[in-house]
This record gives sequence, C-alpha cells and structure tokens, in this order.
Amino acid sequence: MKDELHYLIRSGWLRAAILGANDGILSTASIIIGVAAASDIREPIVLAGVAGLVAGALSMAAGEYVSVSSQTDIETADLERERIELKETPAAELLELAGIYEKRGLDKELALRVATQLTAHNALEAHARDELGINEITQAKPLQAALASGAAFVFGGILPVVAALLVPVRQMVYLQYAFAMVFLIILGTVAARAGGSNVRKAILRITFWGTVAMGITALIGHLFGVNMA
Repeated sequence: MKDELHYLIRSGWLRAAILGANDGILSTASIIIGVAAASDIREPIVLAGVAGLVAGALSMAAGEYVSVSSQTDIETADLERERIELKETPAAELLELAGIYEKRGLDKELALRVATQLTAHNALEAHARDELGINEITQAKPLQAALASGAAFVFGGILPVVAALLVPVRQMVYLQYAFAMVFLIILGTVAARAGGSNVRKAILRITFWGTVAMGITALIGHLFGVNMA
C-alpha cells in the first residue's frame, strides 16, 4: 500500500512561504512602479526597490515570528490548563472526552471505552488532539514560519529589483507590471499544486489583487510626479 499524501502536513511552512513570496513580489514591484511613475532616473527607482526588499523581508520575518509565537503561547497555556484538569478531575475529563467521541458518531458505550483506552495511553495527547485541536502537524512553529516567510520575501522581492536594473526606464512601469504578473502567476501555480488546490482560482486571486495594488501605487506615483514637476 502507498502512503497517502496529505497537504495539511505542509500547511505551516507553506502558508508562510507563499505569503512571503507573494508579498515580496507585490510590495517590491509596487514600490518600484510608484517611484518609476514619479521619476525618470534609474538610481532612485532601484534604491527604493532594494530598501523595500530589505525592510519588507525583516518586517515579514519579525511579524510572522511574533504572530505565530502568540499562537504558541495560547496553545501552551491551553495544554497547561488541560494538564491541571486531568490531574485534579480525571473522571470528569474522561467523561468529557467520551462525550466528544459520542458527538462524532460513536454509541455511548463505545465512546467511553475508546476514551478510557486513549486516556490510559496518553491522556494529555488525546485531549490536545480531540478537545483542543492541537497536534504535531498543525502546531505552531514560530522560527520555521519566520524563516520561511523572510526567505520567501527575499526570493520574491529580488525579481522586481533585477527587472528594475535591466529594463528601460521609460517603460519601467509597464514592464514591471508585466514581469510581476508573470512572477505572480508562476507563484500561484506552484503554490496551488504544492497545496493541492485549484490552480485557476489561485491565479485569478493573486493577479487580481496584484493588479489593484500596483495600479493604486502607480497612480499615487504619477500624481506626486505631476505635483513635483
């Protein structure tokens, strides 16, 4: 028999990596487009892109670490509370676990028997999984999420910066948008396949919001460029 492939196993790092790469492409390209719409000199355009890339990567990594750490703190507090309850009121906790299994479709006698056996095996693990919804697959990992998010942001953000160094300045806005769309479509496809979701929906979602973000920044850059002129 072949082992089944479950995409939920990848959910922790995959979510952070997709978010980081998507934000890296979109944020950096939007900054470059906004500055390019207000300036016809390459140096400030590239400098803005690099600054956005560095600041964005650090911000994404720090934000992801803080966010996931908060989730970890909540999980730890819940597990500690459950550990105390198992020590002080084991009979009540056993009946609570049996009630959970009964609601899921087991008859009362079987639910109690299952709860008794799982409690004997590892009571805290059973309550963590079936009462709190915490397990090894979905448990928060702050450092993993931070590194995945920050590294993915750098990977995504460096693409618009390279494009800013190479494409003609006069066509910078349009070519940056075109390249960003290509990058986002590739990212959406890879992310959808890695997560086992619908590729078309992923592409439509990522390109629509990417267009909105870059369109707004281009408009702001154009307005500031007109005002400075």
